Amino acid sequence: MSKISAWILRILGWKIRGWDLNALEQYVLIVIPHTSNWDFPLGLLVRSSIRLDIRFVAKDSLFRWPFGTLLRRMGGYPVDRSRSNNYVDAVADIFRHKPLFRLTIAPEGTRGKVEKLKSGFYYIAQKAGVPIILVAFDYPAREIRVHEPIDPSITYEDLMVIMKDFYRGVKGKIPENGFQFEN
Repeated sequence: MSKISAWILRILGWKIRGWDLNALEQYVLIVIPHTSNWDFPLGLLVRSSIRLDIRFVAKDSLFRWPFGTLLRRMGGYPVDRSRSNNYVDAVADIFRHKPLFRLTIAPEGTRGKVEKLKSGFYYIAQKAGVPIILVAFDYPAREIRVHEPIDPSITYEDLMVIMKDFYRGVKGKIPENGFQFEN
C-alpha cells in the first residue's frame, strides 16, 4: 500500500521535504493550515507512503455510526470538545504507556477561519515530555514540509516565533481559511 500511496502523491505532484518523521517513536505533530476536508486524505497518503504509524484526534461526533469503526482502525482517537475533561492529562498518559505513539493534531481545530490556535498540543507535549514536530501542507507548492523536532520545554511564546517563521508563505487548499500568524 505504501508504494501505491507514494505513486499517487507523485502523480498529484506532491513532495515531502524536511525531517524524517520515522526517526523518533514519540512526538506530537501539528499540521497547519487545516482548511479543507482534503487535508485528511492527503495526510493518510503521506502516512502510508512513508510507512508511518501515527495517530490522530478528531471530534467525537465523527466516531459515530457509520464511520466510527473505520476511523478507529485508521488510528483515530475521539475527542469530546464540549466540556473540559482533562484531555491533556489523558493524552499525555497514552504517551507514558505506549513506547511507539505519534499523535497528529490540527491546532486550528476546524477547517474554518480562526483567530487563535488551540494550545492543547503544546501542553500535551510538555506533560508527556515529547518533542513537537511542525508540518505544513502547502497546496500551491504541492509540498509537505516537516520541521525538525522542537524541545517541549520551550516557552509557548518562543514556539510561536518558530511557527511564524516556519509557516510563513504556506497556503492551504482554501487560503482564506488558514490561520494568520501576527506580523
